[in-house]
Amino acid sequence: MHHGHYRTRRTYLEESAMAFERPRRTFLNPICFDIFGRMKRTATCRCGQLRAACEGEPVRVSVCHCLECQKRSGSAFATQARWNEADVVISGNFKVWERIADSGHKATYQFCPDCGSTLAYVIEGWPGVIAIPVGAFADTSFPPPRFSVYEHRKHAWVEILGDNVEHSSDPSIAFSQGRLKNG
Repeated sequence: MHHGHYRTRRTYLEESAMAFERPRRTFLNPICFDIFGRMKRTATCRCGQLRAACEGEPVRVSVCHCLECQKRSGSAFATQARWNEADVVISGNFKVWERIADSGHKATYQFCPDCGSTLAYVIEGWPGVIAIPVGAFADTSFPPPRFSVYEHRKHAWVEILGDNVEHSSDPSIAFSQGRLKNG
């Protein structure tokens, strides 16, 4: 029988999970790399108590001009990045709000109960994928959008530029036979 203090050996995954849970502000440096060179980005709500730690590159970055995204963002459009749910760790207190999207699928939003910022959302028609508003990363070097959807609701003075941007009034351009298109 061992008496006294001892430390159990933790796996790399346990240490990584603990690092995500440590409270820290990432406003100045939202990007870091783990020991294997995988990119990690951290998004936070406006007050900083709710955070999303995202590993690797997003599977999709898009701009949406639908009226609900305009309301959610408080702007003329919303920009969001999507990751596989397994690559995102949400920490902090949040509330949930649900609505039915134009597609008929349920959208579930996670937002900070203190400052009201939406930090993440999922749409049941996109299984296994979580969206994070790009502005929550406070990172001006974030990858640009590859998709611009609901353009029939786009303000006349808005133009999404880029050679690789796919423009559509139909938001289903990103969805093909139940899988995300690359980009």
